[in-house]
Amino acid sequence: MRYYSYFPGCSLEATAVAYGISIDPVSAVLQMELIELEDWNCCGSTPYGSTNELEAACMAARNLALAEKTGLDLVTPCSSCYVTLNKTNSSLRSYPELKSRVDEALAAGGLKYGGTVRIRHLWEVIFNDIGLDAIKSKVRNSLGGLKVAPYYGCQLVRPDLGFDKPEDPQSLDRLIASLGAEPTAFPLKSRCCGGSLVISETDLALDLIHQLLESAASNGAECIIAACPLCHTNLDAYQGLVNMKFKTRYNLPVLFFTQLMGIAFGIEPRALGLDRGVVPAKKALAQWL
Repeated sequence: MRYYSYFPGCSLEATAVAYGISIDPVSAVLQMELIELEDWNCCGSTPYGSTNELEAACMAARNLALAEKTGLDLVTPCSSCYVTLNKTNSSLRSYPELKSRVDEALAAGGLKYGGTVRIRHLWEVIFNDIGLDAIKSKVRNSLGGLKVAPYYGCQLVRPDLGFDKPEDPQSLDRLIASLGAEPTAFPLKSRCCGGSLVISETDLALDLIHQLLESAASNGAECIIAACPLCHTNLDAYQGLVNMKFKTRYNLPVLFFTQLMGIAFGIEPRALGLDRGVVPAKKALAQWL
């Protein structure tokens, strides 16, 4: 059994509930124990850091201080949390004045942070610590014939955190193949989905989402997998608006990578949250369910 401290992030309790549901049974199969941080708070999110750097850093640092007490690597399934926590960790090492002010805020809450926490994305942990050979050995329901587009998004592999290639990542492609499925060509697999701009600049975000869906569909994908809650929401929940705006007829189920793994592991669909998506997945995946 491998042990990690776990920061689920806010999305897993709201728009990405299915992600959190699927992580539990898949982690059990892989003999990983994710120990949720007690009393964690929002990481500060990417937009907050651009409006008030100090307050955002204090919010992220509080989680790092809680994680440091465990002595374990801190794992998060959210790409935005992954980048935000890593950025704060780096900033606290590089900017003494910021570190001093954050230390003061933490001390007011009875906490301190020594800068020793290693922040990791859930997919990176599974890929590097568990490995594809171990994943392949757990497959009970090979996904042969299923064509899957691997969507990394812009944050999972950027900035360079020592994990995969920013412009042409391959780890999710290799996961898909290890499950027996076929990773389709997806030239835009590490492009931005628009993120939270879907709220403030909807037309711009819908155009980006349209480009991603077209890239996946035109290369024969029957579904898309994602490793980021916001990417998943944009591609899944806004697919209907894209169809209305661009007169398209996309009907591509969008799964979290953990859901695809769970299907291959033979885990019951409801235990993977497959009924939670906006674009129904069960019809497209009926052969493998």
